[in-house]
Amino acid sequence: MKEVIQFYGYEFRWLNVLDLLIVVFLIIQLYRLLKGSLAFNIFVGLLMVYAAFFLVRALQMPILTSILQNFINVGIIAIIIIFQPEIRKFLLVLGKKTPLSKDSFLTKLFLPDKFKSYKDEENIINEVIIAVSHMQATFTGALIVIATTYRLKFDTASSITIEGNVSAKLIESIFDKHSPLHDGALIIVGNKILAAKVILPVSENPNLPTRVGLRHRSAVGITEHSDNLAIIVSEERGTISYAQDGNLVTNVSLEDLKVKLYEVLIDGYA
Repeated sequence: MKEVIQFYGYEFRWLNVLDLLIVVFLIIQLYRLLKGSLAFNIFVGLLMVYAAFFLVRALQMPILTSILQNFINVGIIAIIIIFQPEIRKFLLVLGKKTPLSKDSFLTKLFLPDKFKSYKDEENIINEVIIAVSHMQATFTGALIVIATTYRLKFDTASSITIEGNVSAKLIESIFDKHSPLHDGALIIVGNKILAAKVILPVSENPNLPTRVGLRHRSAVGITEHSDNLAIIVSEERGTISYAQDGNLVTNVSLEDLKVKLYEVLIDGYA
């Protein structure tokens, strides 16, 4: 005999409750994912269309029901096209919480060798911190992207391949105001500086502070749809910021940045 829940005379099975909770959870995650983006208004509009469909169906209005039903059926393809970046980010968030993600128990249990030595990661952290501290002191603008999980895709037509070891002197020389490579971003993958002068996608998030410039918006843009950490040094104010998961954190100290780098490059595997 299946257990049921009594609520104001209505009976619900446990599976009905679980079904409802899953739907609520997914809607909350979508809300958090889309909040502050231009796609949020589209998301709200779609919810209103679905609510209208259920309402006219309950009121037994066949013409409107048929129209909205056809709109919903055709709209699924449009939704996939419109929300392609958001769907990608949503799947990325889910993937980071799976049993096979990089910080999961199973990954650490069956791949223990990967987590024994952090020499390369510590070297990257130290060199980046040294470079950022010098560039902050000299008001040298910089944008450094650290790819944490996979080889980052970017526009190779305008970028310059480096394939060099991560060092503070190399980073500073790239962002020197007289260097032809100082515009754009520097990409670090693994223990190598992969490329410089990289053009990144610019975020369209309307909730970003109006005072932030192209570097900050590009940093947010590259982290909105991929698992990366972007570090920004402001040329105008000499402040340090970083972007992760589409969120911008401004005016951080060198110590805070070092903690974030340890969190991304080492604690994720600890």
